Amino acid sequence: MTTPATTGAAGLVILHLGLGSFHRAHQAVYLHHLIQSGDTTWSLAGGNLRPDMADTIAALQAQGGAYTVETVAPSGERDYEKITSIRRVVPYEPQLAGLVELGAAPTTRIISFTVTEAGYYLDSHNRLETGYPDLASDLAGTTRTTIYGALAAILEARMTRGGGPVTLLNCDNLRSNGERFRAGMLDFLERSGRKALLQWVTANTTCPNAMVDRITPRPLPDIAVRVKAATGWDDKAPVMGERFIQWVIEDHFCNGRPAWEKVGAEMVDSVLPYEEAKIRILNSSHSCFAWAGTLLGMQYIHEGVAHPAIRRMAYDYVTDDVIPCLTPSPIDLPKYRDIVLDRFSNPHLRDTNQRVAMDGFAKIPGFLWPTFRERMAAGASIASTAMLPALFFAFLERWQRGAVPFAYQDQGMDEASARGLFKAPDPLGAFCRDPILWGTLAGNATLESAIRAASVKVDAFLRTHTKEAPHV
Repeated sequence: MTTPATTGAAGLVILHLGLGSFHRAHQAVYLHHLIQSGDTTWSLAGGNLRPDMADTIAALQAQGGAYTVETVAPSGERDYEKITSIRRVVPYEPQLAGLVELGAAPTTRIISFTVTEAGYYLDSHNRLETGYPDLASDLAGTTRTTIYGALAAILEARMTRGGGPVTLLNCDNLRSNGERFRAGMLDFLERSGRKALLQWVTANTTCPNAMVDRITPRPLPDIAVRVKAATGWDDKAPVMGERFIQWVIEDHFCNGRPAWEKVGAEMVDSVLPYEEAKIRILNSSHSCFAWAGTLLGMQYIHEGVAHPAIRRMAYDYVTDDVIPCLTPSPIDLPKYRDIVLDRFSNPHLRDTNQRVAMDGFAKIPGFLWPTFRERMAAGASIASTAMLPALFFAFLERWQRGAVPFAYQDQGMDEASARGLFKAPDPLGAFCRDPILWGTLAGNATLESAIRAASVKVDAFLRTHTKEAPHV
């Protein structure tokens, strides 16, 4: 176990890359509570790797990093808390000079980041998929837009200036996120020919696995209105989250850490059982509700949870296939399943299908592969799990003909290839053979048979509950 840095050692910093809603409703809240308890050893600094969220970043700068978290319970009860743990907000510029300066400083002991599953560009062997333009440009040294390009610049400055060891901490939904990120980072340095930096990173960094959990919808304008009514503060960067919050972290830090365990984080030797339960039960069923709800013309996650047929798909997926794979577990899995479904049913969150439906080309392999592989290896049915990719296929078919009522975002998808699936003589067969989605399972006869059977059920579901007949 790594001992937290001594309380009273002034000015230790966690640099966070990606000041989105989730970080501000989760990691920043834990550190705020620790500071409020009297431990002022650590503070947060951060900025974004891309020129997005410009208005939010400007608002946070104007507010000195402070903002409000609105917490809403399933009953509709709302609480408001002003978060002040972010002390420095770095404006975006292409070379990330401000973030590099902070990351190289000896007082920065942890660099954390929130990245979507697709933002890691990893194949099934944890090697980089170098065909993506952003990653190729970073490998060539012309840009710093990916997590690897940004951290290579930061860590090279740290090495050159003698900044000392630093922990690199994922705060996202990638399975085995610390291990997999480290593999991708080392691969990036090797491919870009930075041998000295590769050796330094190997010797001077650790990458703990971590599991994060809190439903955090994209902020809507009405949050600011409620914040002002409740607090009197005209906050330009509020966020909203559910009341539930969880953070499980492997205690593998190389240069100190905050005493997060004092404010509810779980410091463990292995995050694996918590991570598997969360990714396979919560994240996967979340996508099920988003894809199915969108197909029925719904806007919000809670609407899909209230639909008996959609709820049954998610319930059966977890009960029939996931729980047998994860048993035995230190977690009461049926209870966890029911808690997750209840959390999703919260109508006051107004969590959109658009937010949750994104990045299907990363979520199919990231969330569903393990259950498919383990059930098939045991000779067991995969019928319930197959409903999820069948829903995504129907969702994708609607998207490619312009029938999805929002702009679908998917970093892991090659748009031309995705549209090409539906030009094939057998679109569903092409979908089941797609190597990005299925890796080593692409073209597997058992998998394809199960998805075809599930697709028939999805078509029947759509005929029953919509006026529009399936087009495939």
